[in-house]
Amino acid sequence: MQRIQLTDTLEFSRIVYGMWRVADDSDTSTKHVRAKIDACLEQGITTFDQADIYGDYGAEAVLGAALGENPSLRDQMQIVTKCDIVAPCGKYADVPVKYYDTSAAHINASVDASLANMQIDHIDLILIHRPDPMMDHMETGGALDALVASGKVGAVGVSNFRPWDWNLLQSGMKNKLVTNQIELSLGCHDGFTNGDVAFHQQHDTAMMAWSPLGGGDLMTGSGELAKAMDVVAYDNGVDRAAVAVAWLLAHPAKILPVMGTNNLKRITSISDATKVNMDRITWFKLYTAALGHEVA
Repeated sequence: MQRIQLTDTLEFSRIVYGMWRVADDSDTSTKHVRAKIDACLEQGITTFDQADIYGDYGAEAVLGAALGENPSLRDQMQIVTKCDIVAPCGKYADVPVKYYDTSAAHINASVDASLANMQIDHIDLILIHRPDPMMDHMETGGALDALVASGKVGAVGVSNFRPWDWNLLQSGMKNKLVTNQIELSLGCHDGFTNGDVAFHQQHDTAMMAWSPLGGGDLMTGSGELAKAMDVVAYDNGVDRAAVAVAWLLAHPAKILPVMGTNNLKRITSISDATKVNMDRITWFKLYTAALGHEVA
């Protein structure tokens, strides 16, 4: 599995395992969670993506239970988590409205809770989950810098930020932001033309792509895109999921797809994407089918 260097001391596997559904599985036992982790590690997938809000604020604890029983696993993993969304569920069930909180107090409390829930002593990468229209960039940036200095967090990034949101937060920080996790797939490809991908490619900042299978629609859909994906899948002896991920991997912007599934069989085949021959013509055949028309 190819690896991507985010900082001098932090590198990720090119494909990331997303754990946003881990608390929704019918089996959340430590044995089953351990099996998912092992299936990833056997393929060289060592980076695991979490968020405080996943599973109604319960997913981190599901991972933490498995790590608590198998502490040696932590040394083989890079753990990503996110903060700033406050939604009326789980521990915030009493809040009257969903909102974002990028205050220093909230960020610090969220990080401490994530460390406790996952039973770890540091987070490799913390992401601000959504742009906060009420953000005080100096306060937020200062809090994030302090977390890095404390050793609780290795590096800082963002999620769902546009270039101007990125620049605002970066202007309030000493540490460099190292990634932006955005929605990107054959089903959601605006980032390739609206400046998002170009911005990060210009600054040599690796991006993480959430929902690379379009929420599953790319696996079950029909039409011209489905037909085009099936041709590539057949030619390479893989399924549509591998084709969709390979399409992202082929781009020069160093995109790291975040794959989330609870199905062990599907987990064991995630790395099939690295076997797909995705040349420029194949890439554009898929892109044309996704657009619904030829490029200008």
